[in-house]
Amino acid sequence: MQFGIFGVGDVVVDPTTGRQDTEHDRIKAVLEYAESAERVGLDVFAIGEHHNPPFMPSSPTTLLGHVAARTNRIVLSTSTTLITTNDPVKIAEDYAMLQHVADGRVDLMMGRGNTGPVYPWFGKDIRDGIALAVENYALLRRLWREDAVDWEGRFRTPLRSFTSTPRPLDGIPPFVWHGSIRSPEIAEQAAYYGDGFFQNNVLWPKEHVQRMVGLYRGRYEHHGHGPADQAIVGLGAQLFMRANSQDAIREFRPYFDHSPAWGNGPSLEETTARTALLVGSPQQVVERVLEFREHAEGDYQRQLFAVDALGLPRGTVLQQIEMLGEVVQVLRKEFEVGRPARVPEAPTHASLKAARESRP
Repeated sequence: MQFGIFGVGDVVVDPTTGRQDTEHDRIKAVLEYAESAERVGLDVFAIGEHHNPPFMPSSPTTLLGHVAARTNRIVLSTSTTLITTNDPVKIAEDYAMLQHVADGRVDLMMGRGNTGPVYPWFGKDIRDGIALAVENYALLRRLWREDAVDWEGRFRTPLRSFTSTPRPLDGIPPFVWHGSIRSPEIAEQAAYYGDGFFQNNVLWPKEHVQRMVGLYRGRYEHHGHGPADQAIVGLGAQLFMRANSQDAIREFRPYFDHSPAWGNGPSLEETTARTALLVGSPQQVVERVLEFREHAEGDYQRQLFAVDALGLPRGTVLQQIEMLGEVVQVLRKEFEVGRPARVPEAPTHASLKAARESRP
């Protein structure tokens, strides 16, 4: 079971102070969060990709390359790599390069993103979103697995005997998670290839998450990759902790109320009861996360927490990461209880390499 933090790099006003970080401050803070995550024993650091304000991470490979140089163990990932508006050739090259820089500590989460105007900025049509995701990923897989690719599709110019460079480290492409909130087509895509499926359940009730993960698990088995309980599942959550729940709720409430995602909707209490928004004491967080087995239709492989959004100040975020390091120690032990031996761990470069070398 992997635990980590993920974010989207929003640069917004702190509603309690009226202060807003500069983009420079926000970038530097995110880099510090990644180092802190490794120091407290987390397994994964993931950052999104956006090309519009109020978000700053337009180049996640640049950020992650810096983190790779400053860390030794933590897996570097994305919380969104835009498979729809990026050229698959550039994705193949950029992430293979990052994989070498980080000595294999790299995977990535493919997604369509949730910002409609991005499509025309990159010469695409949002109405082609699903078709772009399907075609571009099919090409990306070939670019990582074939030394010379001939390709002709609907959305890019043809390729003739094209070789992307550098080649994946040890001939093993980065493991891919397909991230989705509400698109069954993406769950099907993940299942078809036997890749991971990351259901970002921050905003959705348990029943929706169960339907999406259940679809992925069933189709994973249908496509012959193994039993449904061996499918590779990840979940997300938004996290805010204090030593007691009253302080956590009091301190987080203004951030919730001013959030474009949550403000002017159901109350904080209603939202925490129905979704993966976790606001409370460490013990309450442990209890809630253990319930996510029900959301995931069984044991799963990766749990990521958003801790730095909504204008939360740097010092508060660092406190959250410290507390999460302690909570994760408990979660690791609890999740091992009753976990069937047949349920795989999250794939890593090392495990994929070992599996290849063990084949006759």
